[in-house]
Amino acid sequence: MLNQYLVILLLLFLTAPIHCRRPHVINFRWPNLYPESFAWDPKSDHFVVGSLRHRRIISVSDAGVASSLLSDDSLPHDSFFAGISLDPRHHRLLAVVRRVSPPFSALASYDLRTSRQLFLAPLDDLLPSAVAANDVAADYSGNAYVTDSANNVIFKVTEQGEASILSTSKLFKPEAVDGGLNGVVYSTKGYLLVTQSNTGKLFKVFTDDGSARRVILNKHLTAADGIAVRRDGVVLVVSKHKLYFIKSDDSWSQGAVFDETALEEEKHASAVTVGADSRVYVLYGNVDEGMMGKDEFSIVEVESEAEGKEENVWIFVLVGLGFAYFLFWRFQMRQLVHNMDKKHA
Repeated sequence: MLNQYLVILLLLFLTAPIHCRRPHVINFRWPNLYPESFAWDPKSDHFVVGSLRHRRIISVSDAGVASSLLSDDSLPHDSFFAGISLDPRHHRLLAVVRRVSPPFSALASYDLRTSRQLFLAPLDDLLPSAVAANDVAADYSGNAYVTDSANNVIFKVTEQGEASILSTSKLFKPEAVDGGLNGVVYSTKGYLLVTQSNTGKLFKVFTDDGSARRVILNKHLTAADGIAVRRDGVVLVVSKHKLYFIKSDDSWSQGAVFDETALEEEKHASAVTVGADSRVYVLYGNVDEGMMGKDEFSIVEVESEAEGKEENVWIFVLVGLGFAYFLFWRFQMRQLVHNMDKKHA
């Protein structure tokens, strides 16, 4: 009986670290930073973080050590970095550059190794009205795709910095004006997934012709902002209120929100990314106007409770199987000893 308990305790000990581990919290400081977006750089094992107040991008370690990655004084005065994304295949960092007044929107590309600017592609001349470029994603060929929240347009920028309009689909036109297309992520199957803040909708946009379809979801993604995708295909959409976990079985004609985790609204989460070991992180950038004057921000790991419960079920199943195997082994040993006793009798 003692051996039986030892086996059960061993199985529980081996699985306990998975469920007892606390979510990773990274607090970091930078004067007047107010980051709106970030990305994970697997080569340096650091987060890359933008700023709504500076023409600067910083690097943040998993211990919260912040250092300047690049500062670009060639950009227009009072401009800032909105969405940022890494293009590891082409060793580039892509950054959406914005200025509120006078309006200015562009996509900047930087060499990841030297931080040298590769190009600055203006977007304002492509539309008659002011552009509010927001987020960016890159495909495997080096093309970048930039969302415009003001006009509900998606731009395409080639690897050489040539900008054009990819999509102006009528599906993007909502009843309200404030907060249009926002987060964007690229799928290897040749389409984009794009969030729309004021409607809570998710769109699938094909990169070959710019045609769009609305992804049918089981609920609206209220105040949807940044978007990311895990290696297992689960899509993550963040708002200041919640982080949504979404999956699809038909290449995003339809999708299902299978979990949503409440976030700290006063810290205003605005971006989500996938770090090492497929761990999911949100960025608390305190970007609300009422948070002026703060210089401390945080990157926080967020886990799905639904997935955690599924893992717990499998843990108990494994423990049960181990216990059953032990009982079977014990029965076999008893039979063996019994048969040997018969032979010696």
